[in-house]
Amino acid sequence: MKPTFLLLLAALLLISCSHNKTENVERAFYYWKNTSWSLSGKEDTLLKSVGVKKLYVKFFEVEKDDVFGSAPTAKTGFHLYEADSSITVVPVVYIRNEVFKKCTKGSLDTLAGNVDFLIAKYTNDRFHNSNDGSAMDIAEYQMDCDWTPSTKDNYFYFLKKLKALSGKKLSCTLRLYPYKYPDKMGVPPVDSAMLMCYNLIHPLDDKKKNSILDIDELESYLDTDNKYPLHLDIALPVYSWMQVFQNNKFSAILYSSTMTGKNFKKIDNLWYQAVKDTVIDEVFIRKGDRIKHEGVTKETLEEAITAIKKNVTFDKTITVSLFHLDEQQLKSYSHEEFSRIYTAFTE
Repeated sequence: MKPTFLLLLAALLLISCSHNKTENVERAFYYWKNTSWSLSGKEDTLLKSVGVKKLYVKFFEVEKDDVFGSAPTAKTGFHLYEADSSITVVPVVYIRNEVFKKCTKGSLDTLAGNVDFLIAKYTNDRFHNSNDGSAMDIAEYQMDCDWTPSTKDNYFYFLKKLKALSGKKLSCTLRLYPYKYPDKMGVPPVDSAMLMCYNLIHPLDDKKKNSILDIDELESYLDTDNKYPLHLDIALPVYSWMQVFQNNKFSAILYSSTMTGKNFKKIDNLWYQAVKDTVIDEVFIRKGDRIKHEGVTKETLEEAITAIKKNVTFDKTITVSLFHLDEQQLKSYSHEEFSRIYTAFTE
C-alpha cells in the first residue's frame, strides 16, 4: 500500500508542479514606433538570429475628440515586405479608455467599422508579400485598452462587434489588475489575452520603486487561486526610460539610455542629477535637473519569469512577446539573452 500511495502522490505532485509549463513558445516582439518606415539592419538581424516570427505592430491609436468623436491618431509609418512570408503581423490598435465613456451603441458600431476598415487599408497599403505584391494575410487583430468597471460594457460590446465584422481571431491586452479581479473587471469577449507583465506602478506614484517591473508588485497581482478563463500569452519589458524632473516637478519621459558620466552623477538608487546643461532626444535638461532612470536587467526578467511560471496556468503553446523592438532599446541584451527569455518558459 505504501509504495502505491507514494507513487500516486508523486504523480499528483508532478502534475501540480508542471501544469504551468508550456511546451512551445511562439517568439514575438511588439513594434510600437510611429516614425520609422522600416526595420533597421540591427532589428532585422535580431529577429532572424533569435527566431522571432511574429510582430505585434501598433497600426494607430484612437482617442476621443470633441468635434470628430473617436478619431485615429499616432498612425504608424511602418512598411513590411516579406518575400517568404515568414513574419506574421498582428495589427494592434491602442484605444484610450475615454473613448468608451458616455457613448451609444450606434457610435460603437461605427467605431468597430472604422477600426476594421483602417486595419484593412493599412494592410493593403503597407504590408505586402514581395514575391507577388499581394497584401499579407492577417489572421488576428489585437485591441489595447485599459478599461475600467464603468467602461467595460461598452468596450466589450465594441469587441464583439469588431469580431463579427472582421471575422478575425481577436485578442486584447490584459493588465494585471483585471487579471486578478475578473469578477470586478469582467472577462473580455475575445479569443485570447496578452498578459502585460510590466508598467505595474504609475511612474509618478512611487519614487523608490522601478515602475516598469517590480517583482514584489508582480507577485502580489499573480497571487490568485483562480485560473483566468481565457488563453493567456505573455508580454515582458525590454526597454528603459528616463523621467525628467525640473524644479522637483515632472517634466518629460525620454525613451533613451543615454546617461553619460560627464553629464550626470548618481545620487540615489535609480536617481541621477544633471551636472551640466545637455540635450537628449531634443529635450533640454538643465544643470540640477533630476532624472529617474528605469530599465530591466536580465536578472530581474529571470525573477519575473519564475514568478509567472509559478502562478499562471498556460496552454501547451503560448506566445511570448517582448516590448518593444527598437534598435536603441536593444543594446542592453545580447541575442543569446533574448533567446533565453523565450526558452525559459519551456523549462
